[in-house]
Amino acid sequence: MSGPVIRIIGLRKSFGAHVVLEDVSFAVAAGEVVAILGASGAGKTTLFRCLTRLARSDDGGIHLGEHAMQTLDGHELSMARREVGLIFQQFNLIRRLSALDNVLAGRLGNVPTWRVMARRFPRRDRQLALAALDRVGMLSYALQRADSLSGGQQQRVAIARALAQQSRFVLADEPVASLDPESAKSVLSILRDIARERMIAVLVSLHQVEFAIQFADRIIGLRAGHMIADRPAAAFAETDRHMIFTT
Repeated sequence: MSGPVIRIIGLRKSFGAHVVLEDVSFAVAAGEVVAILGASGAGKTTLFRCLTRLARSDDGGIHLGEHAMQTLDGHELSMARREVGLIFQQFNLIRRLSALDNVLAGRLGNVPTWRVMARRFPRRDRQLALAALDRVGMLSYALQRADSLSGGQQQRVAIARALAQQSRFVLADEPVASLDPESAKSVLSILRDIARERMIAVLVSLHQVEFAIQFADRIIGLRAGHMIADRPAAAFAETDRHMIFTT
């Protein structure tokens, strides 16, 4: 793995008097998978929203590659966001469109608006999207409607969309919360392998400790907005689990 490409320094975020994140600091290297563990309300989703500037942090530094996210606005912010692939619990696919068309949505920032409206993407973009579907084992489903796919298949399409976007960073917010265990393992395995192959920094929030230990390189624990653990996954212990999840 190379040096850190995601750096969070002293991040703080509150909503009124309610502090959601307090002095959160960590880094993620290219090719590394870091799992954020925490119960509901621990601050995981707010952390991701601050990273992409969907929410403004109150204090601290957020660096994605060369981008100091807290200083960007307008076109510069849009350009920085193109490098971030987002994967969500509910897949965020357009249900009536095919798997291929959903993956091509990852190219929206790179083609003229008229092509998007007419769904006439350049040949190179279609080839890129098909290659991304092939990488996640979904090429044979390219022309199938998203709403006809299983949950695990839809999440693999969402990963393919992030690949077609040519993301340098992937933020996956509870990506397997709605999947059965076998589908969850398949999705997390693909994320881990892609991180290695393409040197993508992957930050994934999870509830399931066992999945974090199995598929992440490092585990960060959040509790009530405070970072209380930062361990190699192999060193994560029952005492860490207790600190993070016991009320």
